[in-house]
Order: sequence, then C-alpha cells, then structure tokens
Amino acid sequence: MSALTLSKAINTGLRHILENDPSTIVMGQDVGGLGGVFRVTDGLQKDFGDQRVMDSPLAESSIIGTAIGLAIRGYRPICEIQFDGFVYPAFNQIVSQLAKIRARSGGEISVPVVIRIPVGGGIGAVEHHSESNEAYFAHTAGLKVVCCSTPQDAHWMLRDAVAGDDPVIFYEPKRRYWSKGEVAEEHPGIGLDRAQVVRRGRDLTLLTYGGMVQTCLDAATAAAEDGHDLEVVDLRSLSPLDMTTITDSVRRTGRCVVVHEAPMFAGLGGEIGTAVTEACFYHLHAPVLRVGGFDTPYPPAKLEDQYLPDLDRILDTVDRSLAW
Repeated sequence: MSALTLSKAINTGLRHILENDPSTIVMGQDVGGLGGVFRVTDGLQKDFGDQRVMDSPLAESSIIGTAIGLAIRGYRPICEIQFDGFVYPAFNQIVSQLAKIRARSGGEISVPVVIRIPVGGGIGAVEHHSESNEAYFAHTAGLKVVCCSTPQDAHWMLRDAVAGDDPVIFYEPKRRYWSKGEVAEEHPGIGLDRAQVVRRGRDLTLLTYGGMVQTCLDAATAAAEDGHDLEVVDLRSLSPLDMTTITDSVRRTGRCVVVHEAPMFAGLGGEIGTAVTEACFYHLHAPVLRVGGFDTPYPPAKLEDQYLPDLDRILDTVDRSLAW
C-alpha cells in the first residue's frame, strides 16, 4: 500500500488504465499540457501523447457528443468536466443519448463512457463551481452514478468504472482532492455498486457520500464524547443504491440521518429516506431525518460555511432523532 492524495490516486488510476487498455482516451478542457485545473491529469499527455490525452474545445456538449461517437466505434472515453456546474451544456447529450442508446438499440450497442466531475463546495470558489447535481443524473435511468470519498475508492472505483460497459457519472469531491490515504496495490474486493460501513455504531446510522463522509466521521467522533455511538455508511454508489448494506445498518441501529451537500428539496436524501422507511418501517424508532444544503442557489464563497452541512447541523439532527 502507498499513501496518496485523492487527486494523485485518480492520476495513478488513469495512468494504469491508459497503459493497459489501448481503447481508452482521456479528453476534456485543459487535461493535456496543463494537467487539468486540479492537476489530476498531470503528466499523462506527456507520457501517452495528444491522441490519448486530448485537450477539447470549451464546449461540454461537444466533449460528450464526441465521446458517444467514439464509444460506439469501440473506444472507452474518459471525459473530464472541469467543474460540476459546467456539465449543463452537455445535459441533453447525457440524458437523451448516452443514457438511452443501449435501451434504444435493444442492448446491441454499449457506450462505455465515464464522465469525471469534480463536485461540491468547500474550496471558496465562484458561481457554478461548487454545485451538487447528482440528483439530476441519479434520476436518469441508464446511467450509473458513483461518488468516491477516499484515495482508495477514487483509484479503484475509477478503474472499475472504465472496465464496465455502462455509462458512468463519476463524482470526485473537490474539497478532498488533497486529503491523503492508503491505496492498496490489489483490488480491495468491494464492487462499484456497493456501499461501505466506514464506522461501526449501534445508536444511529449516518448515510452519506463524497465530501460529507469525513464530516460525518468527525461528527461521529464528537458524538462519542456524549456517549452516542454512531454508524457511518459511505454510499459510494448513488444509482443504483446498495439497499442491502443500507437496510442492514438501519435495522441494527433503528435510527437514520441522511447527509448531503445538495439542497434537500427533491434531493437524493428524500429518495433514500423513503426507501429506508419502506424497508425498515418496523425497525425504526424515529423518522428518517435529513441534513443538506439550503434550497437556494449556491452562495458566494464568504457564505458557504453557513450553507454547507457541518458538525453542528449534523449533531443537532442526531439529537432530534435520539430524542424521539
């Protein structure tokens, strides 16, 4: 095992993919000479050439449209959308074409396109650079939607995503790009569509993903000082959801709080909460509660600390559940 930052873990994953599969191509704005705005693709064009690591025009619809054509011809494109809020010009290509081609062709045509998207806030960025838009794509049948939270998952989930034949939206929490963690040399054995219990507990389950996983772990540590033993589950896959791992946890603890950065109204927490209630109704001691961003556009950087879920908001919601 070696200790890598999350961004470096993705870089090494891309390097392994490019070395071992000649059908793979990395494409996106500034992914070549610059190495991406977060330097995730640093050095790849130098080592693999500009036919394998390609700088694209500033046109997201063109990036995804080109990738779909390449995938139909047998390639495995890995597209980078520079920031989460920049994906909307490609929305039609993703939801009307990429997600539908396999069904439209009766299973005859696969489009193994992976779309990497830095997601979420916490870096003091300007408008359209800190959005959490996973609910749009999780709602779209035909897409896999996943979100890593650690260097280990970033590396191995990306390799799994590229190896599969489904189109994948691959979210990377940009606030965690510089967080370090161990990355195993061998596959850790957990599938792309599986959740993972990252902290065991008995009193309440925190369900979360991406940048909020570490925040929930910190909340669980703080809650332990008050004698509350919280379990933290990293969902990893947002569509499909691993309901087996989720329900096993909630049935043991009897309480559940869902945490995400996105606004709560029609967010993923609502779907998860309903699914948990249906599956665990007779095991619940309190309603499933949610912690999320507010139902407003993402605020200017100086206000994002008030917008994003933090320890206080998570622990206040935990207290509400435990007091039920």
